[in-house]
Amino acid sequence: MNEVGKIQPLRDGDASPDAAATGEDSVLPHNIEAEQQLLGALLTNNDVFDRVESVIKPEHFFDPVHRAIFEKIRDRIGRNMLASPVTLKAYMADHEGLNELGGAGYLAKLAASAIATYAVKDYAQLIYDLYLRRQLVDVGAQITGSAKTAEDDPAEQIVTAERNLYDLATAGQVSRGFKSFLDAVTEAVQNANAAFERGGGMAGVATGLLDLDKKMGGLHKSDLIILAGRPSMGKTSLATNIAFNIAKAYKKGKRPDGTEGAVEGGVVGFFSLEMSSEQLAARILAEASEISSHRIRQGDLTEEEFRRFLDAAATLEHCPLYIDDTPALSIAQVSARARRLKRSGNGLDLLIVDYLQLLRGSSKSGDNRVQEIGEISMGLKAIAKELQIPVIALSQLSRQVENREDKRPQLSDLRESGSIEQDADVVMFVFREEYYVEREKPSDDSPSFAEWQEKMNRLYGIAELILGKQRHGPIGTVELSFQAEFTRFGNLEKHWSPDDAH
Repeated sequence: MNEVGKIQPLRDGDASPDAAATGEDSVLPHNIEAEQQLLGALLTNNDVFDRVESVIKPEHFFDPVHRAIFEKIRDRIGRNMLASPVTLKAYMADHEGLNELGGAGYLAKLAASAIATYAVKDYAQLIYDLYLRRQLVDVGAQITGSAKTAEDDPAEQIVTAERNLYDLATAGQVSRGFKSFLDAVTEAVQNANAAFERGGGMAGVATGLLDLDKKMGGLHKSDLIILAGRPSMGKTSLATNIAFNIAKAYKKGKRPDGTEGAVEGGVVGFFSLEMSSEQLAARILAEASEISSHRIRQGDLTEEEFRRFLDAAATLEHCPLYIDDTPALSIAQVSARARRLKRSGNGLDLLIVDYLQLLRGSSKSGDNRVQEIGEISMGLKAIAKELQIPVIALSQLSRQVENREDKRPQLSDLRESGSIEQDADVVMFVFREEYYVEREKPSDDSPSFAEWQEKMNRLYGIAELILGKQRHGPIGTVELSFQAEFTRFGNLEKHWSPDDAH
């Protein structure tokens, strides 16, 4: 086999496929003979294509002519048609690069020189590894060039470099660029198949809240979901409930697309910018053990309750729920830390941020808070798309809600920036009318007390989750149960029966 970086023609006197390569290209890592051997093996025996299909793509070839030949081979085999020097000749007769190398004669020489078809996967892996090395050289050059530019912020340069290296490690390329419609259709079919396999229920991650899952089809990859509400409505409680349900249901296995990962539930990353990790854990334990979070804090537990509390803790200690309670994070730091968790052996299937207004934008946004919030919401949407996960971001609502007679939130109540509504795929509002009615309690001897009591009985333990926006589905209201002592949202039995699944 020839030395990497040098060009070895097929036979003495043959034109080298990349003889035109000059300057920096001539020293980039590559192996022309490996590319020739792989193409020759494929032209000789189309059956070996199955061994390399998952390893190598056209863009991994160093030589542009080889790239074009491989693409034609792949297309013909994909359509169950023969790919040989004779059949490719007609399709590549006008290819200028191939004609410079001898046209159909070069294709015949590739096939004739294939001496190790059994090693086709090794050749493919070598070509791919050299491609990655070329990409690393390119990333290094970008980092060097950026570092020499005085105008660029060093912190942003580090985030960009980390993102490029992450993309290279996971997708094998620094920038995705355009995607063919065939690839996009394939992904759409896989999503539909996932929903079909689940009996038509969901293509996304199940939250464990049945009516919500039915309305949304689960939490979908690449979606930014805004969960908003006024203080004391239960935003954080609902977010922790969803995080706990998904982490508790986590099962790893082979997905429909052949990759390894979560087949049920998922790995959850939780950025808690307001509460400490201990406080968040206490909330989850209160829900799991069904013991009042207030009594847990006070230590006011019976021996049986304390044993139940410890059992819940032992059950949950292996849940894939990761909490970062660092305060005042920037959107760039959130992105970098989420990327790092996704890249780790743990993976990442859902990211939750509590809450959006506590994040910081870049220093460039200065004192313009609306611009900063817009940058943060765009950054969260970018994380969802880049990592291919749903992102739930909690958000505050403006005080104008309190001034209305009907205090149910609406999209215009989103605080500080219309870009939140614009960037979000789903906007949900948590609303508990019980909270407001309870504060209107008349005196016990008032004529309206009986009416108030009846209203409280009707509203007790009921919360509304209002879907104000859903880009790919219906809007409307989902009713949930709410147990304040356990800070737990759940399903209302009267709204769910086996018949509803059909």
